[in-house]
Amino acid sequence: MASLEKSTLKVCITGAGGQISYSLLYMICDGKMFGKDQPVTLTLLEIPVVLDVVKGVILELEDCGLHLLKSAIATADPREAFDKVDVVLMVGAFPRKEGMERAELLQRNAGIFKDHGAIINDIAKKEVKVLVVGNPANTNCLIASTLAPSIAKKNFSCLTRLDHNRAVAQTAAKLGIPTCDVKKITIWGNHSNTQFPDLAHGEVNVGGVKKPALIALSDDAWANGEFITTVQTRGAAIIKARKLSSAMSAAQAICDHMRDWYFGTMDDNWVSMGVCSDGNPYGIPDGLIFSFPVRIKNGTWEFVPGLTFSDFARGKLDVTVKELMEEKSVAFEFLGVK
Repeated sequence: MASLEKSTLKVCITGAGGQISYSLLYMICDGKMFGKDQPVTLTLLEIPVVLDVVKGVILELEDCGLHLLKSAIATADPREAFDKVDVVLMVGAFPRKEGMERAELLQRNAGIFKDHGAIINDIAKKEVKVLVVGNPANTNCLIASTLAPSIAKKNFSCLTRLDHNRAVAQTAAKLGIPTCDVKKITIWGNHSNTQFPDLAHGEVNVGGVKKPALIALSDDAWANGEFITTVQTRGAAIIKARKLSSAMSAAQAICDHMRDWYFGTMDDNWVSMGVCSDGNPYGIPDGLIFSFPVRIKNGTWEFVPGLTFSDFARGKLDVTVKELMEEKSVAFEFLGVK
C-alpha cells in the first residue's frame, strides 16, 4: 500500500538572494532540514533590486529536479511572503557598513524587524516557527517577537548554532576525535564577540572512554583562553581569509537548528539556541533573546536545568547580558517600545 504524502510545508526565506540562502535553499529542497519525505513550497523575499537574482536561483532549483520542491516564488512584498507560512527563516538584515556605529545598525534593523514582526503576527500561521539569522540576531529576534504578540514567544529563536558548531569542531580538533564524540557544549548569550562558549559541562568520547571535556583536554589555559576567543572571532577570521562572510557553514547551522527544532535532540545531548529568557533557571534577566542550552521534544524546546557556574563563567555571562540589555534599550527607544 502506497504511503500518503505529507502536507506541504510553506517556508519563507528573507534575504533570499544572498550567499547564505544560495547554500541553504538546496539543503531545504533536498530534505536535509525537514526530512526526505517532507514536500515544501518556498516564498523568497528580497528587496526589488535583487529579485532577478532570486528568480535565477529558482531556475537553478528547478533544474536540480528536487522532488520535494512543489513551488517557489520570488517577491518583494512581505505580505505575500509571510502569508500562512509554517516557517520563517529571517536570513536578511541591513548590513553593517564601514564607519557605521552599532547603534545605527540596531536602529536600521529595528525598523525592518518591527515591520516584519507585525506582518507575521497578522498573516502567518499562529504555530509558525521563526528563526532570525540576520545580525544583530538576538535583538532583531526580540523586536520581531515583540511586534508579534499573538504568536508564542517560544516560537521565535535566533541562530547561535553556528557558534555551537564551531565550539564542537574546535574541541574535537584539539582532542583529535570526530565531532560526533563531543556533546553538551554550550554557547551562552549574544551572537557577538561577548558570547560565552562553555566547555564546563561538555562530555567527550576519547578512545571509547567517556570523559568530562575539561578532564580530557587537561588544558585550562586553552579552554578559558584560546578556545573562547577562537569561537568568538571565527566569523571575522573567515571574512579576513575569504573576503566574504560565512555562508556554507551558516547554512549548515540553520539546517541543524531547524532540524532539531522539528525532530528533537538526543536524550544524552543538548544544543544552543537563542531563545526568550523568560523563566530561565540561571538568573538571566527576563525579556532578552539569549543563547541557552536547550533540549527539544515534540517541536518544543526547554531549558536544560541544574548547571552550575564558576566565578569565571559568571563573569562572562555578566558581560554578554550587559551588551544585550544595552542593545535592547537602543532598539526599543528607537521603536518607542517600553
